[in-house]
Amino acid sequence: MPVRPVRVPARRSFGDVLAGIGALVVLVALVGGVPYALLTFVGPPVGPELLDPGVWTGRVGPSTIVAVLVLLVWLAWFQLFVCVLVEVYAGVRRVGMPARVPLSGGMQFLANKLVSAVLLLFTAGAMVAPLVKLAPTPAAPPVTAVAYSAPIVEHTLETPKTKKVYVVQPPHGRHHESLWEIAEKCLGDGRRYPEIYRLNQAKEQPDGSRLRMADLIRPGWVLDMPEDAKNVHIVPADQPRSQTLREHPGRAQVDRDAGRDARTGEKGEQGGKGEQGGKGEQGGKGDRKTDGKELETPGRGETEPRRPGEQQIDQQPVVRESQDGDLHQYLAAASLAAAGLLLVLARRRREQLWRRMFGRRIVRPRDDAAQAEVALRLGGDAPGARVLDVGLRMLGAELAAQHRTPPIVYGAHLSARNLDLWIHPPDEDPPAPWTATDGGQIWRLPAHEGRLLPDPAPQPRHGRPPYQADAGGHARAGGAYQAGFGGQVRQGGAPYPGLVSIGTDAGGRVLIDLEAAQGLINVRGPQTTAALAAIAVELATNRWSDRMRITLVGFGAELTAIAPGRIRAVGGLAEVLPELEAGAAPREEVLTGRITGGSRTAHYLLSAVAPTHEEARRLALLARRDTAGYVVAGEVPHATWTLEIGEDGKARIAELGFEVDAQLLPRRHYRALIELFRTADRHEGEAIPEPEPLEGLHLPAVEVRILGPVEIDGLPPLEEGRMELATELLVYLATHVGGVHPVVLGGVLWPRGVQDMVRDATIARVAEWLGPRHLLTDEAGRLRLGPGVRTDWAVFRELVRRAQADSSARAVLLEKALGLVRGPLLAGRRPGGYSWLAADDLEYDVSAAVADTAHQLCEIRLANGQPDAAVAAIRAALLLATDDEALWRDLLRATHATQDTVRLRAVVEGLARRAASHPYGGGMAPETEALIEELLPTWRIHVVRESSA
Repeated sequence: MPVRPVRVPARRSFGDVLAGIGALVVLVALVGGVPYALLTFVGPPVGPELLDPGVWTGRVGPSTIVAVLVLLVWLAWFQLFVCVLVEVYAGVRRVGMPARVPLSGGMQFLANKLVSAVLLLFTAGAMVAPLVKLAPTPAAPPVTAVAYSAPIVEHTLETPKTKKVYVVQPPHGRHHESLWEIAEKCLGDGRRYPEIYRLNQAKEQPDGSRLRMADLIRPGWVLDMPEDAKNVHIVPADQPRSQTLREHPGRAQVDRDAGRDARTGEKGEQGGKGEQGGKGEQGGKGDRKTDGKELETPGRGETEPRRPGEQQIDQQPVVRESQDGDLHQYLAAASLAAAGLLLVLARRRREQLWRRMFGRRIVRPRDDAAQAEVALRLGGDAPGARVLDVGLRMLGAELAAQHRTPPIVYGAHLSARNLDLWIHPPDEDPPAPWTATDGGQIWRLPAHEGRLLPDPAPQPRHGRPPYQADAGGHARAGGAYQAGFGGQVRQGGAPYPGLVSIGTDAGGRVLIDLEAAQGLINVRGPQTTAALAAIAVELATNRWSDRMRITLVGFGAELTAIAPGRIRAVGGLAEVLPELEAGAAPREEVLTGRITGGSRTAHYLLSAVAPTHEEARRLALLARRDTAGYVVAGEVPHATWTLEIGEDGKARIAELGFEVDAQLLPRRHYRALIELFRTADRHEGEAIPEPEPLEGLHLPAVEVRILGPVEIDGLPPLEEGRMELATELLVYLATHVGGVHPVVLGGVLWPRGVQDMVRDATIARVAEWLGPRHLLTDEAGRLRLGPGVRTDWAVFRELVRRAQADSSARAVLLEKALGLVRGPLLAGRRPGGYSWLAADDLEYDVSAAVADTAHQLCEIRLANGQPDAAVAAIRAALLLATDDEALWRDLLRATHATQDTVRLRAVVEGLARRAASHPYGGGMAPETEALIEELLPTWRIHVVRESSA
């Protein structure tokens, strides 16, 4: 019969007891001994000398000065006494961060240390978190913004060969487990999370990763727990974590050998039960094999259904993928792909705005899809993508002007300083501003020169004016990247559309040209499909290509959600080989055609299915005479280059001497991207949440203005270098009135991770900046702003809410609300900051609410015969909601109501120019063009005449 655990009192070390007794003696001496000594030797706080009215008019003598000094000593003691009371209350009641006593930085720190030691001596149950010291002291402990309980160390009579563990569960909806929640569930107090962190810090988990930061844990991890933990598993002390996970999986089963996903618990796509494929293994029909596995359809743990006639490839053995890791780990690192994806996503969002209905906002991403967009915003290198795009196009145009054939570019290196092209054969005469180095083997474009290059002017297509997108072509089908963004072809063409990233080295990003191999490129390794998916995504969204077609074999059918005009997926090589053989084109002819603006479509084949011997022979012959790029998984004996993806995440091409950190798109990241773009294709919209009423519209003590350039009114500026981060923290708290825990706040402001002491020091600095009245802490440790801090966005919503309830003053209130709009939301924000907006309602709510308010006011003004006031209302909203096409239609109607044809024509011409040069492309919405046709039938003649001039 097992012995039932019995709790016994915790043991303290001799040092703990001495420290507690010493602190108690000092505390009693300060709190009781000091006033006793003062009363005995010097008297009460206010002596007779200070009570004499003549002290204010007569001469000040030595006795008066002594009385003033006595009063100051009494005041100092009283301040210490208040600090002790505050610290005792915070420690015993566990209210979170102790309240800050004004002007008592060092004194409150001393009280904090003494009270913590005494409470630990008597109760072993509470420890007050140290506050920030205003004056630097070498012995100060790390700053923390959250109080936590001291470890309650309780021994049991269990066998010493066992331990308690907790298995981190997968996310449920939008909810992810954290150390705080686990401590709350298992230890009874979330503030004990540091105990769990210390027990598991740097220990290897079943997926091979380690706990480095307290706010970054993963499902499937096995955490050692304190001995008093509840709701845990009891296992042998020497049992490996992987075995613990197999025996106690919960909902987070991870079987590395079977290729299970540590985050979802879903099986990898395997042909047999528990089989593990590898190089040289055969399965399915014939001698076909694969080094990767199909990517699963997002939201399902199964492969894509086969179409009629599709070869049966889903029964082939596969090689397991590595663990997916944090969403930021790969998406933020793929800087060029992130820049392209953001551009395509912005084009889809613009189309969503074309169809947005009054009173609804566009659908925003959730969960992993939202975090994927956060990662893209963090990592997107739009300046680098532009240098690569404009630099290559300019190079092609200059070579065309000199009647020279572009050299073969087999690789490129993009860094913050230069864009280098590795060319063959060597040539020491590149067109300026390019320069030659290393004997002409490298053509270099300095980054500062690339940034100064102008964008090539767009050319009209098929006789259409430049404002109009190709209604039936690539721009609509595939997004803003197609046909030079919105149906426009850039002058000079794109000479090297097959350049694609394979990874990064210490200096920057390394790319290879898939066409330069002039043969097959073989991909091998356990993460083949993740590498192929990353290549496909960057090819499909890059800026430095015009027309492109990508054929994916055996994977990636869902990527058509990102680029339907560029990507197609097939089940086997036999489906596409005849077509490829019929369409082969000589390499030199294609390169020359590209730089002179030719219309030939670049084609690339990426296959996760290893070819048969006959298919490999046909592909090798085809690749030697065709300009297309062929990337094939498996053992391919005829390959020109071999891209080896190692277990260590390195990508190696021995033939080129490249070794880089591989650019990968693992399964979870792939699913998140697909869901993000599927969300951007939804046009039904979402209801805008109703705002909470404000108590009044009085002028606040601190106003945070976000409806335009970010401004903080009512606070002094901080020192240079700290203001921007402090402002972002304040904006986040001001727009999340329910409160935010410091751990969550750290993940928001530093999505790549940050040390606790840096996070807490920043919070403490903002707390000091705001003052104790404006930054509060609730019982759960959450930070929130006091009622004296308010945003102009909150005032805007309150004015609109009151306008709906008061029809007589509606127009005035709506006009007053629009008067708060000064420009784009949070204009002038710090570079790389505010990435959290991608996973927040704020951007979506503000844009929709401002546009709807302007539309409502416009209708009221037009009904009252005030078209000029209607125009003013719309123009105010366009400062913020520039891409809301409904506002432009309202502007057209309001301007037409003024009966000023010249003014109307100016609006139409401005709208046409804007559509032609819009960074996201796509022209104008069909409804807008139809309205222009109705209001100004001759508009096309004037616009074409202007563009020709």
